[in-house]
Amino acid sequence: MNNIIHLLFKKQKQELLTEAKKEAKEIILDANEQALKIKQHAEADARKATQEGLSIEKRLAEKERSLNHLKSNLDKEKQSLLDKNKHIEEIKKDYEQKRDKILIKLEKVAQMTKDDARKLLLQAWEDRLAKDIADRVREAEDKIKKTSEDKAKEILLDSMRYGATDYVSEYTLSVIHLPNDDYKGRIIGKDGRNIRAFELATQVDVDLEEEGIIRVSSFDAIRREVARISLERLIKDGRIQPQRIEEVVKKVRQEMDKTILKAGEELTHKVGVFNLPTEITKMLGKFKYRFSYGQNMILHTLEETRIGIALAHELKADVNVVKLGCLLHDIGKVVTEEEGSHVDLGVELLKKHGFPEKVIGCVAAHHEDIPFPSKEAVIVYISDAVSGGRPGARHEDFQEYLKRIKTIEETAKQMKGVKEAYALQAGRELRVIVEPKDVSDDEAVVMSNKIRENLEKKFDVFPGQIKTTVLREFRAESTTKI
Repeated sequence: MNNIIHLLFKKQKQELLTEAKKEAKEIILDANEQALKIKQHAEADARKATQEGLSIEKRLAEKERSLNHLKSNLDKEKQSLLDKNKHIEEIKKDYEQKRDKILIKLEKVAQMTKDDARKLLLQAWEDRLAKDIADRVREAEDKIKKTSEDKAKEILLDSMRYGATDYVSEYTLSVIHLPNDDYKGRIIGKDGRNIRAFELATQVDVDLEEEGIIRVSSFDAIRREVARISLERLIKDGRIQPQRIEEVVKKVRQEMDKTILKAGEELTHKVGVFNLPTEITKMLGKFKYRFSYGQNMILHTLEETRIGIALAHELKADVNVVKLGCLLHDIGKVVTEEEGSHVDLGVELLKKHGFPEKVIGCVAAHHEDIPFPSKEAVIVYISDAVSGGRPGARHEDFQEYLKRIKTIEETAKQMKGVKEAYALQAGRELRVIVEPKDVSDDEAVVMSNKIRENLEKKFDVFPGQIKTTVLREFRAESTTKI
């Protein structure tokens, strides 16, 4: 039994060994086969790499040959260019030699050097061109002149259309119509005391000669307006006596300040200017009673400002600067506290109130006292000239008349002790009111003669005579407690 088992085991072992050898042999065969395939692939890759290397080497060799050929061609072209340049230089040199020979022959024939010939040729061309240029310049100038004149006329006409205002000639008289001639006696009063008190209070001259009217005359329009309003109120009230006259005149003067301020506000609002200092507005209001060569200044200023605004719009200038420059250009004429030209006084006043430099420049240059600092200043100057220069706007003799009347009054006011002085009868009479405590009766007589002598020195020639009257009046007043 054991032998049988031993034999079976041995046989099984032998089979297993045979099978293992067989599997090992198959494995070895597979391995050899795989190794062969790998070797074949490696050899193929090596052959491919070798072929590619040979191909690259071949291409490099071809490129090198191509570059060598290109270099050779470039060298040939370079040499060719050098030969051509050399040939050109030879031709140029030969040309210059021939040209010099020709120029020498021409100089001999023409009997002038080449510089002379060049100058002659240039001169001929200059003369020819100069005539052509001059003709064109004249043509352009004529065209510009015609165009500019037409445009200027168009602008000025359009501007003056905006500045058209009614003009009223104003002199030195105001007329009051009476209800009847009985009022003349009451105005004159007993022994002429009412009319004398009225003239002293208002500083005007009263003419009662014409039937049904009273004429009030004064070169100062504000005085004349105060007198006219006061007289109308006295006639309406019916109580005409010295005390009442003084009360009415005083009250009218106070109201006149409000009227002047209102006139200034109306003027500024009409031209579109607001929020000016009250002092400036009030001074502009005085234009209503101020005349420049017979032209009312408030109308002149309104007209000029409208013209200036229209011109500023057309010329693309600063409208606000032009507006203020036109409005304030003559403000120095109503500055009475200081001496100097109205231009200087106006400039100082505007500087005091802090107005812009461009506006001050317009005022300073509106009579060409200084060069125009801006185009706005030129517009203000033109506007002033257009308004003042039109026919009928001004009267030269009236301004001279005002100057003469003021000189007469100022001559008397320079005397010590003089309270007031005013000229009447177109300057033919001067009335001087003195302080009674400072001037005695005898001194009043002497003062009258001194004023006469000073007036004779002031005026070498004067139409007619100037009658000087010195008034010294002492008045005592008292009022009861009840």
